[in-house]
Amino acid sequence: MACLLFPFSLAFILLVALRRALYRAGLLRRERLPVPVVVVGNITVGGTGKTPLVIHLALALRALGRHPGIVSRGYRGSAAQVEEVTPVSDPGAAGDEPLLLARRSGCPVFVGRDRTAAGRALLAAHPQCDVILADDGLQHYRLARDVEVAMFDERGLMNGWCLPAGPLRESVSRLAQVDAVVLNGSAVSPAPTFERPVFGMRLRGESFHRLDDPLMQCRAADLAGRKLHAVAGIGAPQRFFDQLSEMGMSFIEHAFADHHSYSAEELAFVGDAILTTEKDAVKLTRLSLPLPVWVLPVTAEVSPDLAAFVLEKLNGHPPA
Repeated sequence: MACLLFPFSLAFILLVALRRALYRAGLLRRERLPVPVVVVGNITVGGTGKTPLVIHLALALRALGRHPGIVSRGYRGSAAQVEEVTPVSDPGAAGDEPLLLARRSGCPVFVGRDRTAAGRALLAAHPQCDVILADDGLQHYRLARDVEVAMFDERGLMNGWCLPAGPLRESVSRLAQVDAVVLNGSAVSPAPTFERPVFGMRLRGESFHRLDDPLMQCRAADLAGRKLHAVAGIGAPQRFFDQLSEMGMSFIEHAFADHHSYSAEELAFVGDAILTTEKDAVKLTRLSLPLPVWVLPVTAEVSPDLAAFVLEKLNGHPPA
C-alpha cells in the first residue's frame, strides 16, 4: 500500500517545499509576537512525548526566572475560536493535552488553530509572560519562532516516507533547520549527519493517585495480586504498558487511538481497578465507571539541561 501511495507522497513533498519557499521569500507572511517563541514539535505524525516535554520546559523556565505561556492547537477539541484553558475546562472543548498542560504547568494556556492569534490573546490576558511555548507547531510557519525543538520516540522515522505513504509531515532534511533534537526513551537520532544538539528524555512515574480523589496515592506494590486493566489512548500506548511492566505490574492491555473519546461502556471491565495515563484521565472524570481508576503521573527528565540551552538561544531577546 505504501508503494502505491508513493506518487502522492512526491506531490505532498512538492507542496510542502513550495509552502516553505513562499514563507522564506516573504510571499506568505510570518507574524512575530512581541516575546520569544519556542516551538516543540515533530516531523512525524502521532505523539512522541511533546506534552511532557512542554510541561518540563515550562516548569524549568519558571525556576530560572522566566514567565512562560503555552499555546496549542487544541487537537480534537471543539473550540472554534481562540480561548483560554484552565484546570477546570471541558476537555471536549479545549482538548485533552491543553487541559493537561494547564493542570500540570501552572502557566497560562491558550488554544486556537491560529497559534499567532492564540499567542496574542495570551499576552493580552497575561502581559507578564515573557516567552511563549508552542506545543506541536513545527509546521505552523505563520508563527515566527526563535527556537525549534524536534522530538522522536522509539518508532523513529518508520519507513521514512512522507504522507500519505509514510509517517513524515516533512522530509528528513527539515532537521537541518531545527535548533535541537530530543529523543524520548530508547529513540536513536534519525539524522546524525545534521549535527544538531541532541537531548535525551525519560518519563518517570513512581506512584498512582485515585482519579476521584487525587490525595489518595499508592505504589505499584500496593496493587499486586489484583486484576488490573491498563487503558491508554496516547500516540504510543505500548510505551505506557511497557512502563507498567517495568514497575513489575501484571495487567490486561486496552489500547485505543490517540485522543480517543471514551464511553462508560468501553471501560465496563470486570476486575479490581483501571490504570491509565494523565492524558486519558482528564476525559474519564465525567464518566461513571464500575472500577476505581488509578492515574500514573509522569515527569520528564531531560539531559543535558534543555531549558538552559533554550535560554542561551533566546539571549538578546528581552521580555516584552
